[in-house]
Amino acid sequence: MSQLDLEELAEIELQRDEEESATLGAVGRPSVAPTAGQDPALNMNHPFYDVARHGILQVAGEDCVGRRIVTFSCCRMPPSHELNHRRLLEYLKYTLDQYVESDYTIVYFHYGLSSHNKPSLRWLQAAYKEFDRKYKKNLKALYIVHPTNFIRVLWKVFKPLISHKFGKKVTYFNSLSELREHVQCDLLAIPPEVLRHDEKLQNLHKGQPLPPAKTPPPRPPLPTQQFGVSLQYLKDKNQGELIPPVLRFTVTYLREKGLRTEGLFRRSASVQTVREIQRLYNQGKPVNFDDYGDIHVPAVILKTFLRELPQPLLTFKAYEQILGITSVESSLRVTRCRQILQSLPEHNHAVLDYLMGFLHEVSRESIYNKMNSSNLACVFGLNLIWPSQGASSLSALVPLNLFTELLIEYHGKVFSAQDTRGELGTGSAGAGEQGSAFTHGLAAPPAPGIGREAPLLLAASR
Repeated sequence: MSQLDLEELAEIELQRDEEESATLGAVGRPSVAPTAGQDPALNMNHPFYDVARHGILQVAGEDCVGRRIVTFSCCRMPPSHELNHRRLLEYLKYTLDQYVESDYTIVYFHYGLSSHNKPSLRWLQAAYKEFDRKYKKNLKALYIVHPTNFIRVLWKVFKPLISHKFGKKVTYFNSLSELREHVQCDLLAIPPEVLRHDEKLQNLHKGQPLPPAKTPPPRPPLPTQQFGVSLQYLKDKNQGELIPPVLRFTVTYLREKGLRTEGLFRRSASVQTVREIQRLYNQGKPVNFDDYGDIHVPAVILKTFLRELPQPLLTFKAYEQILGITSVESSLRVTRCRQILQSLPEHNHAVLDYLMGFLHEVSRESIYNKMNSSNLACVFGLNLIWPSQGASSLSALVPLNLFTELLIEYHGKVFSAQDTRGELGTGSAGAGEQGSAFTHGLAAPPAPGIGREAPLLLAASR
């Protein structure tokens, strides 16, 4: 079949998709894109503001094995004459460049793609070719949600280009309930249009043999429960110990055996392994990480523990304050961090101090592990803080990661007992604490072998 035939077939299938959407009561044209005012963290000086303002691309949360998730929402794409698709491709690469050194997952929400906003197949082919091995190597999963016949046509177009290995990374989900088995959907920025479409599809299938998603009834946690329970619960069940056992055990193990492991905290682990270890911890049984032969397993367990806390370690209350860190003068940012942390509950402060102290140790071995404070911040930012409703926007990552980097880089100053009204600031870093690109607003080279996360965050924080 020729390229022109495929183009025509794709157009026909897309028209059928639009007709089916109309039957479900959906609107054929894409919804009005959100304006910048709806995302307070998006700066008009962002180098890709013209594309970013639509909210097509978001980075929010991690999947069940600790891989960062990037979402692409077709319903956020404006009509083709209003969007420069070349700029969209550059923005996508610009964003992924922050995460390609780590394992990551892409969730593609197909609903909303129409004849009004779709790029040409030639553009899609050219775009695929531009994503070289750097982008494909650590992409561990591509989840396509609500696929249609148009996707089948695309597969025919791309099949000659796609390797068998890459093809195995693609998974199709007909509903959000299927996606939830792999991803914490409440941490994703799922557009309301997609949620409504999914609900209509589920209503359409009612009465058919498709089983509904089963949600287990709530029940009291086990006395030995470690994951998914509050810090207070863990303290009460562990003789008043402030540092949760999982956190202490993983930190101790990694400090002894993993400080110089290249890419520490960037890699994922087997879903089965993570769930097995969680089960053992929750049942109060011993866990020996030596049995698993992979230093990245305890690293993933540590991140999973933080991610499954009912409330983030930095608390919901601090979220808006942290978003304002980029507007603070560079020399006053450490002082501002101390002020924000003063509002934390004493227990949260103690646990955060313990964790940041360890991550500071990790960053001091960056010549070996390639994980400086900036790289660690990109990994841990969304594991420490998230909003009480919905998910963090892509632009919110700038202040969240900056705040996290400051806590790691200047741990001794941020958590010291010194009066916060003193002349503290990133400009007065002591010996061994060299300010990063985040803290001084200057471009600094990343650690060897690590992707350049700093430029994106710098551009938006200026």
